[in-house]
Amino acid sequence: MTRRTLPQFDSRRGQRGAVLYVALIMLLLLAMIGIVGMQVTGMQERMSSNYRSANLAFQNAEGDARRVECFIEATVNRTATACPAVTIDTCSEAFDASAWAQTHAFATPAADRVSVRAIGPCISGNTSLGMGGELDEDPNPIYQITVYATDLPVASGADAAIDTIFRP
Repeated sequence: MTRRTLPQFDSRRGQRGAVLYVALIMLLLLAMIGIVGMQVTGMQERMSSNYRSANLAFQNAEGDARRVECFIEATVNRTATACPAVTIDTCSEAFDASAWAQTHAFATPAADRVSVRAIGPCISGNTSLGMGGELDEDPNPIYQITVYATDLPVASGADAAIDTIFRP
């Protein structure tokens, strides 16, 4: 019985360490992909946080505008309401909503962040400019509501200003 043996190779002569270099290059590429992925994820997290803050500021301003509309509706219809009272100015002087929002951006009391103007008399000719005869009651009650709000009770970075025209 003859015994067969497999040919023997000298391991030191056949290998030169190329696998080690390829493995190190692949490891570096994977590390770079991981670092870029972490940076992209961090940027997306900051973007979503900013979007949330801006959305909350807009919703706060919208809620304040709806509360003012509730008060005006109750005032015009002479009904009782639980809506907070606001001061209603007339349209006797010019009003720039964006300039108003910029000056009230750092106002601390929330009451200073709402401006309500009755602009119906100016449209109807019920002003001192002599455009029409004096009326006892405004036949055209139209209001301009301007609201400035932030995302939190204390301004943290996002703010919103809304300027609406409301007709009860």
